[in-house]
Amino acid sequence: MTDRIIDFLRDRREKGQDDGPCMVLDLNVVRENYSAFAKALPDTRVFYAVKANPAPEVLKLLAALGSCFDTASVVEIQQALAAGATPDRLSFGNTIKKERDIERAYELGIRLFAVDCEAEVEKIARAAPGSRVFCRILCDGAGAEWPLSRKFGCVPEMAGRVLEHAHRLGLVAYGLSFHVGSQQRNPRMWDAALASSAEIFRDLAERGIHLSMVNLGGGFPTKYLKDVPAVKAYGQSIFKSLRKHFGNRIPETIIEPGRGMVGNAGMIEAEVVLISKKSDDDTVKWVYLDIGKFNGLAETMDEMIRYPIRTAYDGDELEPCVLAGPTCDSVDVLYEKDPYLLPVSLEIGAKVLIEGTGAYTTTYSAVEFNGFPPLKSYVI
Repeated sequence: MTDRIIDFLRDRREKGQDDGPCMVLDLNVVRENYSAFAKALPDTRVFYAVKANPAPEVLKLLAALGSCFDTASVVEIQQALAAGATPDRLSFGNTIKKERDIERAYELGIRLFAVDCEAEVEKIARAAPGSRVFCRILCDGAGAEWPLSRKFGCVPEMAGRVLEHAHRLGLVAYGLSFHVGSQQRNPRMWDAALASSAEIFRDLAERGIHLSMVNLGGGFPTKYLKDVPAVKAYGQSIFKSLRKHFGNRIPETIIEPGRGMVGNAGMIEAEVVLISKKSDDDTVKWVYLDIGKFNGLAETMDEMIRYPIRTAYDGDELEPCVLAGPTCDSVDVLYEKDPYLLPVSLEIGAKVLIEGTGAYTTTYSAVEFNGFPPLKSYVI
């Protein structure tokens, strides 16, 4: 929470513009976060994960600061280019791409692509000849609040074969990537993946293929209810592992912060629509907000991300509440397995401030499901 956001919300209410939930993001915080990443890993290029928050103001600021961009679609490529980034500062980091999208990215000047299987390599060889590719290896995501295992990547034993296939087809076998899980609160979790990466580097070198780069992925957390280590701690731990596994031949490295770049820069203001009980004997209240899973809070799925919630009644006695969204879909329940402690004095119509919501909120907001408009976004 920043004073700038609080002042913006106050002015919005005073001007009668309070017409539903909104997310407000402070660019000053984004600037500070970029500086922290640059200092923590000074020899590593930052590729901001556009999917976290593609607001034009965010992309323009980061482009001006020198950031590169991790993109997942042609639209995100176009957004980054429109913000002032040059094609050599972009990677097409999605391992699942239509061949025509690879071709379009190539036409736009993109020459860096992610793969995790031979079939994807073959698409790139046809649609983007001569490009650099990096192969994503599987990580179990242990210790992460939002694991990213299984869907992306291949086992380390397969990665060498995928890159060797790329080399045979005229592509540049550039390196490896992995992701230790989003909201990873353990800085040491990069070590095992770097050990596997170093082994693949050595194995391919023996076959005459010399890799150049390791993409360390994202995973850098933002603070929700639990404290997280500073970015500096991640930089120190990662560099220690690089030295341990690569010795004096440390490869090029890149990181893909998304949540860690913009998460703590944003805050959502929402409203209590209803407070009720399901029976006279119920010891837990149900608190319904005008925002839910379909309006931007998708990461409450399985209650994995628990956002800090502030109210004007903080300091009063607390009671356990089930927190839910406004739609008619029964899965639109945010916190029930582990009820949320909210003030007993909370009232219908009260405003609540949901912190740490600068990442993965506006982009998850549905287009008028149940007639509710997408989450409004303001960048200051």
